[in-house]
Amino acid sequence: MSRNHTVPGGRCVAVGVQVRFEDRVWQVTGLAGGRVHLVAGDGASACVLASALVAAPGFAVIGASAAPPVVPVLWETVPLAAQERALAWLRHIREVETGLPGGPGSGVPRPEYDPQAFTLAEREAAKARELTGLGWARVSRSTVQRMRLVYGRQGLWGLVDKRHLRGPSPAGRADERVVAAVLEALRRCRGRRKTTTRQVIELTERIVVDTHGPHQVRLPARSSLYRLVKALADPAEPPGSAARTATAAGRAGGPPAALRPAERVQVATARLSVGAVGEDGAGVEVAVTAALDEASGCVLAAVLHPLQDGPVELSVLLAEMAVPRPLRPGWPALLEQGHTGGPVRRLMSLPDRIEATASRPAAVPETLVLNQEPAGITSAHLTMCESLGISLEPAPPRTVGARRGALRTLQVLAGLFTRHAAAARPPATATDENRADEADGAYWSMPQLQDLLDEWILAVWHHRPQEQLRHPLLPRAGLAPQEMWDVLLGAAGRVPLPLAGQHYGELLPARRCAVTESGIRLGGRRYDDACLDEHRGRGERFEVHHHPHDPRQVFVRLPDGLLHAVPWAQGGHGLRPFDELLRRRTGGVLARRTTGTGAGADGGAQPGSDRTGPAPGTAPRGQAAAAGGAGAGGTAAVEPGGFGVYDAGAEAGQW
Repeated sequence: MSRNHTVPGGRCVAVGVQVRFEDRVWQVTGLAGGRVHLVAGDGASACVLASALVAAPGFAVIGASAAPPVVPVLWETVPLAAQERALAWLRHIREVETGLPGGPGSGVPRPEYDPQAFTLAEREAAKARELTGLGWARVSRSTVQRMRLVYGRQGLWGLVDKRHLRGPSPAGRADERVVAAVLEALRRCRGRRKTTTRQVIELTERIVVDTHGPHQVRLPARSSLYRLVKALADPAEPPGSAARTATAAGRAGGPPAALRPAERVQVATARLSVGAVGEDGAGVEVAVTAALDEASGCVLAAVLHPLQDGPVELSVLLAEMAVPRPLRPGWPALLEQGHTGGPVRRLMSLPDRIEATASRPAAVPETLVLNQEPAGITSAHLTMCESLGISLEPAPPRTVGARRGALRTLQVLAGLFTRHAAAARPPATATDENRADEADGAYWSMPQLQDLLDEWILAVWHHRPQEQLRHPLLPRAGLAPQEMWDVLLGAAGRVPLPLAGQHYGELLPARRCAVTESGIRLGGRRYDDACLDEHRGRGERFEVHHHPHDPRQVFVRLPDGLLHAVPWAQGGHGLRPFDELLRRRTGGVLARRTTGTGAGADGGAQPGSDRTGPAPGTAPRGQAAAAGGAGAGGTAAVEPGGFGVYDAGAEAGQW
């Protein structure tokens, strides 16, 4: 009897698999020193850097079953019941394929789902019998097989029942604010033996009033609230039941150590000591949110943002760390534009930077450790992490036995980069020693500072030995993050796979925008491209994905269903001469407007105001002369050399 042995893997390239690279089929024969050894069918051999291999255009693993991630915008249109059923199917399919509902490495498989003892067909039949016993209607072995195959082609989205997709009108469905209040009330009442459903409803009403104010949210009828509480309550812990407690002993000594790249990635936010010029010309405080690989110390993603804006969205971080830069639309042109608009003296030349950026590590993390809750985490983002096999967990508390987290490492990175940004700033000359064209002492704009950070990470941080990257038997040999990444790839025998280029735009936040005759207007900028020609001025609103902290391009979904990159119409200004000087002079004008020391201090027009006459409280010269400032001959005394603003009323008083 033939057996189907499922190889635990997931999103990785291991020894023995076949890959497509440079329009040829290769087999992976070895992995050492961060390089992958390949052999083709005709006997040709190759050795490619692992990070460059998985980020190469056209690369693919032959026979891989890595499902694409679910699109957050589409997942939000699925009703809650359909979401729960699709997630339930996901766990059942994983148990059929790997023996474990949580995926490989999550425990011991049940006897009837052991891949070493039963074939795939036998496991499908066992799953059909189990689901029928649980009350699922019309579930046979062919149904389980069909769901398993459609999951392999379309991922989690293929498991969604498309007949129940939410329509354009949300009438007849519970308000999301009421649902959140019910969940919060259930959480507060958890473990209280004498709690009734009526008390949960009354607590829900108080939570809605305290959160949104009185008469701001319309509550449904009591009968609807009863059904909503019953639907949202945990069947194992209904209102009034005692809370369940864990019986296993807690693990001491902090989280488990990461032994392979992208196994545990920590996300933290730190403040920079250098300011930047904001979009309004004023100086803003800057923070950096980074995703650090715990095993190697490599920076998978680093996003600069204004400190007052709060943390970066989870979907933006996933797009930055999981999609290699060479696969992103328009990457070479954007890199050249950012490289040209920075300081004159660079750490790397443009060709060297292109080569280094192409080999920068990028991967889908297995576990994402959050030091601080990112902004805007929704159920769609959590489902996206579930479909990609990403586990989310909070950072461990800083107690005895817990290891130093990413926050301390990120603070060191922020301090070193602050010194570099200050050193890259050109010295003041005799003509601009007062720096009148700067805002609050800030010199760099946000895009320039982001470009400086990306270059500094490639040239300095990834090649700087770190204290925590030491072997216990070699305490004096500290490795650099890039070196540790290469060492761990060879030790683990697998290369984590990133996402494809089209997923970069799908993961970014989206909004609806109209396509006018001049293009797309978003955030005070205009985006235009030839792909928008046949959709201009028709009154339709299209789905536009944008990076909140990178305004150089947006992605619009056209009727063909694909995302098209649309560049910023004025993005080429960074490549033109004198544009940087004009930007700084414009910032100086805005700074003088704020302080009120503009050209209108002598009674003329103040910058930014609609008043064109003299300053308030000052009578015009013609009126002052007519009121008693006339000479002996009855003519108004004119101040020598005084050329004021023409006043028609004062002129008429002289006749």
